[in-house]
Amino acid sequence: VYSNHPLNLLLNSSISSTMKLSLASLALLAASASAFTTSPAGRASTSLNILAGTQSATERVANVMAARPEENEAIDALVKKNFPGAISNKAMETKIASILEAKGFTPANTLLCTSLCCDELARNLEDDLNKVYGHNFNLGGLSGFPFAGNTGFGAMSAHVPDDGFCLLVHGPHVGISKDGVIGKVERSGIALVDNCCGSAIAASNYLKGITDGGAKITTKLQQFSDFQQGAVQELILPHGKRLNDADNRMKELPYALYDSQDILVRDIINGGKGGIKQGLALLSGIQINTGPDTLDYFHPLRFDYYDADGNVVESMIDELSS
Repeated sequence: VYSNHPLNLLLNSSISSTMKLSLASLALLAASASAFTTSPAGRASTSLNILAGTQSATERVANVMAARPEENEAIDALVKKNFPGAISNKAMETKIASILEAKGFTPANTLLCTSLCCDELARNLEDDLNKVYGHNFNLGGLSGFPFAGNTGFGAMSAHVPDDGFCLLVHGPHVGISKDGVIGKVERSGIALVDNCCGSAIAASNYLKGITDGGAKITTKLQQFSDFQQGAVQELILPHGKRLNDADNRMKELPYALYDSQDILVRDIINGGKGGIKQGLALLSGIQINTGPDTLDYFHPLRFDYYDADGNVVESMIDELSS
């Protein structure tokens, strides 16, 4: 009798809307929970961001390197004089592919993950590896710090193919000009020999203002519009004396940043090691950017292999450096 009464219509509408909202909320929660779950055994592996085809990683690297210039003797000597232990990206990428291939890493079963600076020069190494292993999952932000953190690592781990591997590459970068000035680099289309890495240098200047007593009081602490740079400046604080005592502050700067990053990245891996599938290779060090017409370099400082249980079972750094 009262089914068409306005109050009943309003009540029914409210109940219906609540039920729809509840169902939608449940669906959203289920989707969120499943976002970080791994595929069950026997399920077809995902091919998302993974290169298909029959070419091996070493064959792909050879194809990529065929388009790269030969090592410039003057630049090679300049880089290695200032950064002992550095090797060209061309040589390093060839060795990486060979070393990891022997452990079962292939373009079809490996997800590339990087934590490198936002600077376009940091893409040089990343782009090369993209051509070998496919699109990368990005953990990094300014100066190469892993700002995606535990959540990012968890999501990345869920994207690794079943019974597959992850290659994680991270580190800060530094420029060196053809005249040997560290912290500067020539950029394509720009007459100015520019700062590299700008974020790192800004953090260094911030720290110097504190240690030298010239820092100014500011009300803009940890503002959202520049929170990454604020974090970089906080994470460099423990290295104040080290940088002040250095013979060349710009040369020491990337190594100071690396030491902070190394702790953070390994802590993130340890926290998410349950998501590692077949294994994970961690390559870290200092990217060294040179001018547009010469090869970039890398100083490898860590090349570890984690097994399926998340334990470091082998250091491969000697193989890479030999």
